[in-house]
Amino acid sequence: MFHRFYALVILLSIVSSGLVAQQTNFDLIIKGGTVYDGTGGEPKRADVAIRGDRIVRLGDLGDSPAKATVDATGLAVAPGFINMLSWSNESLIQDGRSQSEIRQGVTTEIMGEGESMGPVNDRVREHMLRTQKDIQYEIKWNTLAEYLRYLETRGVSCNVASFIGATTIRENVIGFEDKAPTPQQLDEMRELVRKEMEAGALGIGTSLIYPPAFYAKTEELIELCKVAAKYKGKYISHMRSEGNRLL
Repeated sequence: MFHRFYALVILLSIVSSGLVAQQTNFDLIIKGGTVYDGTGGEPKRADVAIRGDRIVRLGDLGDSPAKATVDATGLAVAPGFINMLSWSNESLIQDGRSQSEIRQGVTTEIMGEGESMGPVNDRVREHMLRTQKDIQYEIKWNTLAEYLRYLETRGVSCNVASFIGATTIRENVIGFEDKAPTPQQLDEMRELVRKEMEAGALGIGTSLIYPPAFYAKTEELIELCKVAAKYKGKYISHMRSEGNRLL
């Protein structure tokens, strides 16, 4: 898809016709690149002018003054790419600059497929600490929202968001055993989902070919999704049968 060009990624919002500025002085002009604007339309050669944290003009800017200029001749200029299946949960704690993603043009990372970094109770925290490998870190949060704020406070280069891992909800309430939740436990699981959705989670994520994820019956997942749906949450999954039952 990206054959024979290198992406010069703009880490800013995409241009909007309502943002055309009257002034001619800019903070940055990216000149001569081929602009892929993210709409799926044909790319076009254009200069891109930035003021503050906004793209304010797109077109032939000639000799318009700017504090800095980048020559993008022969390069692609595009909005940042979105990694919809990021597993930078731990690496962002170690290196908030997100160099392995940023240098590939990824500026937004979506986490939470199957497992998420919250909610966390004592049982889940002990498991997370015990299974740490190369990256060692303290777990200074109890909820998924608190984890995301923790990253923000430490400082990260990328945008981050997360689904709620259905496995993580199950581990919080039921543990790691192969058994169905009691009615009371299912209520507790729903309540955990509600709190995280109200705090900004994207929805429910599952990875149903791994234990203890595959212990969850479809009916259990439906109940969690009913709560997320009230907040317009989405459902994403590694489906249960992608291994030995796919064909």
